[in-house]
Amino acid sequence: MHLPRSIRARLLLSFLIVITATLGTVGAAVLLVGPGYFAEAMGHLPGDPMGAAMDQATRAAFAEAMRQALLGATLIAVVTATIVAFAVAARIADPISSLSAAARRIARGHYAERVSVDATDEIGELATSFNEMAGSLEATERRRLQLVGDVAHELRTPLATLDGYLEGLEDAVVPANDETWRLLRTETARLTRLVDDLSDLWRAEAREVRLQLAPVDASAVCREVADRLAPLAEPRSVLLEVVADQPRSAIADRDRLSQVVSNYVSNAIRYAPEGSTVRIATEASMDHVRISVCDAGPGLAPDQLEAVFERFYRVDPSRSRALGGSGIGLAIARALAQAMGGRAWAESDGLGHGATFCVELPAA
Repeated sequence: MHLPRSIRARLLLSFLIVITATLGTVGAAVLLVGPGYFAEAMGHLPGDPMGAAMDQATRAAFAEAMRQALLGATLIAVVTATIVAFAVAARIADPISSLSAAARRIARGHYAERVSVDATDEIGELATSFNEMAGSLEATERRRLQLVGDVAHELRTPLATLDGYLEGLEDAVVPANDETWRLLRTETARLTRLVDDLSDLWRAEAREVRLQLAPVDASAVCREVADRLAPLAEPRSVLLEVVADQPRSAIADRDRLSQVVSNYVSNAIRYAPEGSTVRIATEASMDHVRISVCDAGPGLAPDQLEAVFERFYRVDPSRSRALGGSGIGLAIARALAQAMGGRAWAESDGLGHGATFCVELPAA
């Protein structure tokens, strides 16, 4: 026997089985106890002379009437129950069928698909979760397409430059001197840096980075980063100030924490006005150690506080590209912070008031 595969048919069959069993039980019980109750109601108890004299035809007529009544009632009950069961099965199965159809459309790439939520029961919760999943998939697909476009855009400029100069060298239009070779090396270094950043971002977001978590002196890491990046800040007279009164130990991977702070500081140097100060501070609580990098740059609007951590996002695209930023340093910083069990975020009082970039990690 092959059971129906449709959930609506299975629900309807289940309802009909329950109805049939119930009616059969009721009918059998009535046929068994009905004659006795009838005789009792008529006053014809066992041993009663009137009961003994009761015509057998009356009993037969009563039993036949009961059977006919039960048959009619059963038919009416079955028809009514079938209609009600069909309606109930449809009400339960239709949302599930809609979810199934929407899931198939999403599987074909239609990520904007949504289902209506008309109930507050488990099916309504399932529909709400489905819509949340579809929204997440749509956002992921949108970011994927944006990433492909951004990578293509970032690669186009250095490749076009390299192709133009190589063609010029081939046609003897561009002189093969030290300046030309230096420019070519600059463009290849830019390509290498972009590929390395993309690799770091992918590994961090995929949690494929090998971390050696241990107590790390966050203050010492900040001082090392400041010393290493001081030559980058010196041409613009930007002062790197480290504020740390005592050692602040966090559970982190020392190299990756240094990478996060370096991304913050190099980003701050790019946007800090000439002659200003970039402040690198550490503070600790019972549970966390926080590192903050504060600059006096152009600041961030409220809608930019999250956007700056997206891949290839630039507050000022032309300026950032001119200074050599790949546009994914902050995305890498956030991914690494999350991989180490912490979080990363930005704060700003608005445009023109500078910005503060923070990373918070578990305290040792």
